[in-house]
Amino acid sequence: MKTHCLASEAIAGWPKTSPADPFVVGYFVGEGIGAEIVPPALELLEAVCEKFGRKIDCRKGGLIGKPAIVKAGKALTDEAIDFCSEIFSRQGAILCGPGGSRFVYELRARFDLYCKFTPLVPSPALKDTGCLRESHLEDVDILAVRENTGGLYFGESAAATDEKGDKLVSHRFGYRASQVQRILASACIAAGKRRGKLCVTTKPGGIPSISELWQDCAHQVCRDARIDLTVLEIDNAVYQLIANPRAFDVVVSPNMFGDVLADAGALLLGSRGMSYSGNFGAGGKAVYQTAHGAAYDLAGSDRANPVGQILSVALMLRESLGLPEAANLVIRSVDAVLDRGFRTADIASGKSVVVGTKEMSKRILETVIAGDNP
Repeated sequence: MKTHCLASEAIAGWPKTSPADPFVVGYFVGEGIGAEIVPPALELLEAVCEKFGRKIDCRKGGLIGKPAIVKAGKALTDEAIDFCSEIFSRQGAILCGPGGSRFVYELRARFDLYCKFTPLVPSPALKDTGCLRESHLEDVDILAVRENTGGLYFGESAAATDEKGDKLVSHRFGYRASQVQRILASACIAAGKRRGKLCVTTKPGGIPSISELWQDCAHQVCRDARIDLTVLEIDNAVYQLIANPRAFDVVVSPNMFGDVLADAGALLLGSRGMSYSGNFGAGGKAVYQTAHGAAYDLAGSDRANPVGQILSVALMLRESLGLPEAANLVIRSVDAVLDRGFRTADIASGKSVVVGTKEMSKRILETVIAGDNP
């Protein structure tokens, strides 16, 4: 499994961190399975940073998502906003457990985390699981880039009832050219550091004006950056992502399209429990998370897959702490444990030793600690 997301190069104004200063990590446990997957991810983060001689300062945030709504009436509370502001003011980053309702959307908008990177890189150790053939996944290495602060998820909703009592709901949304240009610029930089290929997703028959804007901006930005551009309609793009994944390098999408495409791309990984992402904005603002939900049906049962949350830590090590060797150690350790046959139920095969959340987390941590010295 590889990762080279390059947010630290693709996002304007990304600061360099000083190894002499403790790096501040704020974290939200979140809801559902968050209490089972976030603490071991933090334990691993601390162990890796100690191994590589980097000091960190971990600080716990309050309630988010549905529990926050119950207590404070908001998915993103004022307390959570102040907490993130403090972390970002110290050039730190956020490790986030699952937060439901409008939490993630409001967080991204509040801090202008306009760029989401979701690596779709299958682990060779999982060649015996999932619904896709082993040969189909060889050499697949995709970076899904999503515009994170515009489009459908940030429109204006309204509801009314006509004179016949028929209820009408409406939702109005749009994109500014500047929003489209900046996400395309970030995606182009990432593509230029990888294999130089960029796919842009549109839907000209369904949303013609927005699709035209994205396509026009893409041609201009890619021409200037000398990036090989492909434009696909979103339904075809999702199909091709699964049918012919090796054809993709970097794929960039409007907000909702990117959401659907990245979730479908988890099929390449074997399970949504393996998926993870980073949300990025100017000035080094970053929030790292899994790409799955709270999984209330698994909460408290020791059955949740902790790997996605652990890999989000690897992404933080690479992008925010500037420790690619540490990130690679985490990824190698995950692969090693999986290769030895230890799996949570969602990624198990006939030859697997099925273990719970705690055991999987423990084995990955022990492999990290026993790994090669930097």
